[in-house]
Amino acid sequence: MTLVLPEVASVREAGDTFAGDLRGVRVVWRRELIRFGRDRTRMVTSLIQPVLFLFILGTGLSAIARSTPGVSFKTFMFPGIIGMTVLFTSVFSAMSIVWDREFGFLREMLVAPIRRWSIVLGKCLGGMTVATIQGVIFLCLAGAVGVPYAPVMLIELVGEMALMSFALTAFGVLLASRIQQMQSFQVVVNFFVMPMFFLSGAMFPLSGLPTWLTALTKIDPLSYAVDPLRRAVFDQLHVSPLALRALDPGISWNGWRLPVPFELGIVAVFAVLLLGAAMVAFSRTD
Repeated sequence: MTLVLPEVASVREAGDTFAGDLRGVRVVWRRELIRFGRDRTRMVTSLIQPVLFLFILGTGLSAIARSTPGVSFKTFMFPGIIGMTVLFTSVFSAMSIVWDREFGFLREMLVAPIRRWSIVLGKCLGGMTVATIQGVIFLCLAGAVGVPYAPVMLIELVGEMALMSFALTAFGVLLASRIQQMQSFQVVVNFFVMPMFFLSGAMFPLSGLPTWLTALTKIDPLSYAVDPLRRAVFDQLHVSPLALRALDPGISWNGWRLPVPFELGIVAVFAVLLLGAAMVAFSRTD
């Protein structure tokens, strides 16, 4: 009698195929969107702070712009508040990694038959998509502060927000990959995020600053993401040359005003470096 052995299913090692890794990227990205869509409270509360900054703080500080007639300070702040919305949404979207680690779900993701870089890339793409959606929602308020709904401007802003949010999400993932507790993550993120935000020129013009403050704004990576947003908005406004020089001076290196493609290139380089660092750090996650 011949003994017939049952067929044994083949075993596929982690990272066996590139197609499997891409499928992992898509699953992680989709999970971020599902979590965002189901959390209505998060969607609403994440927009309250930018609205308060724009309409309350912007109105209270409107006296600063009196020397530039025809331009409301809320109009000046609008691109910076877009950057603020994208910044906080992107970085704090990486908090889900710390959350998953505390509740054990991250361990299940790490033993999945995919390379770990695909998890990082999926997280970054998910955070980028969520932050860009939040920014697009905030764009609906443009008319309330005197910014026209110009199609070219809106397309530029969406593209710039997507690049900016990808870099910032990669930064958040880099931090989250080495932090074990939720409370520690919030403290560390605020330690980095608040100086980045205030030094980016989101809340004040970059003209006429003291030398030491000008130097800090130039080494802040967020400055090179906020300035293209503001230039896209001011390109659609009819303002005097005096107001343009005062409120939208741009970033200069030794008298050379950086063009928008160059600034976006800097942001893209930071995005690649941060993504690579996040992948390396995540590969060492226990």
